[in-house]
This record gives sequence, structure tokens and C-alpha cells, in this order.
Amino acid sequence: MTQLFQEDGTAVPVTVIQAGPCVVMGKHLAAQNGGHDAIQLGFEPVTDARAAKPQRGAATKAGLAHAFRFVREMHVDSTDEYQVGQELTVERFSVGQIVDVIGVSKGKGFQGVIKRHRHHGGAATHGSMFHRAPGGIGASSFPSRTLKMRGMPGHMGDVRVTAQHLKVAAIFPQDHLIAVRGAVPGAQHALVIVRPSVKVKNKKATA
Repeated sequence: MTQLFQEDGTAVPVTVIQAGPCVVMGKHLAAQNGGHDAIQLGFEPVTDARAAKPQRGAATKAGLAHAFRFVREMHVDSTDEYQVGQELTVERFSVGQIVDVIGVSKGKGFQGVIKRHRHHGGAATHGSMFHRAPGGIGASSFPSRTLKMRGMPGHMGDVRVTAQHLKVAAIFPQDHLIAVRGAVPGAQHALVIVRPSVKVKNKKATA
């Protein structure tokens, strides 16, 4: 993360993301793909020595010179405007556009209920003997079981998260960078997907 200064001098916190270039590796029509059109995008080219055999095979089938480290399928309204081998860049977005950013959150290991579910816990003094424990987890005679969705200790983080309604603050086409206002899920250098917002209708193709 960093900050950008607007024309009025206001500092805006932004996250800088390398968005592309992504290459169209294939197209899937709705009749063949569960009722929706989609394109297959490849990102971060790798040499044949560092690519697995399925990755090399997918690139050869698409007629591409090299394989890609990451391959993802993206839903689109129509596949007509895309061609196999076409390169999608950050210029498909615009400043002020509202986007969603999808990533995998940072893993925090096994955590208790206070950190994982923000429980308050008990008194810390006067011999209460109840400090950070979860307390009762179910009723006695009825229903005599622990109800579903009860917050319990367990593994925290390392799940798919979507940060919605982030505004594009700046675009740097020469470096394939896009700056979105606010934070995005995941650690530094992690893979994220930037797409036009699903709930805010300012549709543009994904890059």
C-alpha cells in the first residue's frame, strides 16, 4: 500500500496491483460451460522448464509460444469481443471505475474465540478462572446439542475473500499497474483477481 495525492492535496490510501498483461487462452460458450460464457486467461509466462506438462499442453493447444504460471476462468457477457491469443491490459479499466478484488486472506493459524470471533472473554482478576475460554457452547436439556454456526476455536484466515466497491484511483499503463483505493485481501505479491463490480453497474471487460 501507498498513498496518492489528489488535486486538492488530499492524501488517498491505495493498493498498487500489477494487473496483466493477461492472455486469452480459450473461450467457453454458455452451452458448453454450465450456462454462462467465459474466457480462460493466462498470467505470468514461464519457460517450458518451469511449466508442468498440462500447462505446456494447454499453451500448445491455444497456439501460444509459452505456458503461464496462473490460469483462471472469467465469466463474461459475451465471448465475441475476445480472440485466443489476445492480450488484455490494465487499460481496459478507467479511473473512477468501481471494481471488486478477490484474493486469499492471510493465514493466521489456530486461534481462539477472542481473536477469531471477537468474543469479550471473562474477568482477568479476582480469581474468576474464566479469561479467554469460549464458555458454554450449547443448551442442556433442550436441544441437548451444539447449534450450527456456533463460533469455536479453529483455523483462521487462508480463505477466499472479495473486497467489494473499491474505486480505481490511478492507472499506469506503461508499467501494467492499477491503484485502487483501500486495502485488498492477501499478502504482498499474492495473486488477486480484479473485476468490474458485480453490484455497481459500470461494466467493463476484466483484465
